[in-house]
Amino acid sequence: MKKTLLALCCSTCLLTPVAFAGVGHDHGPKHGGIAREVGDVTYELVARAETLTLYLFAGGKPLAAAGAKAEATVHAGSDKTTAMLAPAGDNRLVAPGSFKVGVGVRVAVSVTLPNKPEVKVNFRLK
Repeated sequence: MKKTLLALCCSTCLLTPVAFAGVGHDHGPKHGGIAREVGDVTYELVARAETLTLYLFAGGKPLAAAGAKAEATVHAGSDKTTAMLAPAGDNRLVAPGSFKVGVGVRVAVSVTLPNKPEVKVNFRLK
């Protein structure tokens, strides 16, 4: 009886993470960029040679970018480029310009959302 009860408890514990693995929200990239989660917000960076776009999500749903501020620093080898990202509707912050993008380029972003402290998010381009 005790062995059966123990086996039942163990199997329940092992199966519980599988049962809840699909519950919640997707933290992966939705726009072909690189996604990073900091706290309860997911940041997705889409880096192109002519623009940097940062998408904001909370709980897997778009988070309004109105009132948000962000600054990105692109580190490509010994080159360093800084750009301010401004709200561009819905859940996007955009910085137009000329950026080096490619494998190994690192982008450090400081984001301030309304009524929240500044967060720093690092991305390494693939």
